[in-house]
Amino acid sequence: MKRFVSGLATVLLLALLLALWIALPWQGVLVLVLALALWLALTRSGHLAREAAKLGIASLPQRWGAASVVVVGIAGVVGVLVAMLAMAEGFKATLDRTGDASAAIILRAGSQAETNSVITRDQVPLIAALPGIARGADGQALASPELSQVVNLPSRADGTDANVQFRGVGPAGWAIRPQLKIVEGRKFTPGLREIVVGRGAQRQFRGLEVGRPLKLANQQWTVVGVFESKDSHESELWTDADVLGPAYQRSAFQSVTVKLDGKAGFKQLKAALAADPRLKLDVLTTRDYYGRQSAGLTKLIRILSTVIGAIMAIGAVFGALNSMYAAVAGRAREIATLRALGFRGLPVVTAVMLETLLLALLGGLLGAAVAWVVFNGYTVSTLGQNFSQVVFQFKVSPALAWTGLKWALGIGLVGGLLPALRAARLPVTEALRAA
Repeated sequence: MKRFVSGLATVLLLALLLALWIALPWQGVLVLVLALALWLALTRSGHLAREAAKLGIASLPQRWGAASVVVVGIAGVVGVLVAMLAMAEGFKATLDRTGDASAAIILRAGSQAETNSVITRDQVPLIAALPGIARGADGQALASPELSQVVNLPSRADGTDANVQFRGVGPAGWAIRPQLKIVEGRKFTPGLREIVVGRGAQRQFRGLEVGRPLKLANQQWTVVGVFESKDSHESELWTDADVLGPAYQRSAFQSVTVKLDGKAGFKQLKAALAADPRLKLDVLTTRDYYGRQSAGLTKLIRILSTVIGAIMAIGAVFGALNSMYAAVAGRAREIATLRALGFRGLPVVTAVMLETLLLALLGGLLGAAVAWVVFNGYTVSTLGQNFSQVVFQFKVSPALAWTGLKWALGIGLVGGLLPALRAARLPVTEALRAA
């Protein structure tokens, strides 16, 4: 029982140590690295630890099998962790780019997304007349009443049906979103059953080439253009809202997107909406709206990444423990000789830890590099808040690579601690006699 309790306490201590290391900000890591470097350079114990570490590192080629277990195991943890975090980062970045502070979206009061919002047609002129909305050269308010319909299209990957957002926009929809650029064909003609498709949607789904007919709502539509926007709109199909509504028997809109009139435009518009009892509506900047849409899935992916990474890290820690215990046992005579020559416990512990951290660093760099080569820019799609596919790219940023390296060094720190303590406590006479 005592052995079980002692082992459990050790595992919990190591887990706490790993968690504290992962939570440490980069400034804290820098302070620790500088302190270690100064100790190695300026103190006698540090000098002894440095020399002992050189001997251990020099013998790594003779133990390449055990060393490779540590490196590959940690590389696997880092690669999976960084790849999953890159998925969350790419999804969030795509939705964050969709909105900005110069435009706003108006929804029914209490609605969390366009799918559960309704704005009646008689409310649209009242909205367009409110202060805070910019006006075009013709004096008309830059307000686009819009509705969204989820449709099924066959995916390019396997031909199975997947949800796509079919958005109907008003005439001002293009002016409000200047980032949308037609890269092939032309814009749709208002009043006609014509569609322009996002480049992301075209890459993910079949039958969206310019000039191709498309049957939706038992009606024939024609794809007349392709646009790029580098945001979530690139996952959508666009047409005239006044054509989409009757096609799907929709008599109302779901949202109104507006261009704000300067920095004070949002406050003016929000105050005007609150003051008009006929308009029980909420308004958000499009940056805030799409940021909220990404929050739930991004949080879920990050939690899953951490859980999966932690489970894999446990396996990597045990791999490092086994490898380093074997390394200490195989170098018993060498370590005993160093102890006999006057190397105290602290230099020996530090030497073994430095050796483990070097292997962990190599594993972390390998894992981060593999994640960047394989996944950075990789295009996938997932269900968004409106139950339609959002096409986005994995984004392996330097911050994610740093996170992966911290996990790698944390695994090396925990995995090398017990073997290092064993090496420091190794009885000199027994080790020399056994050798």
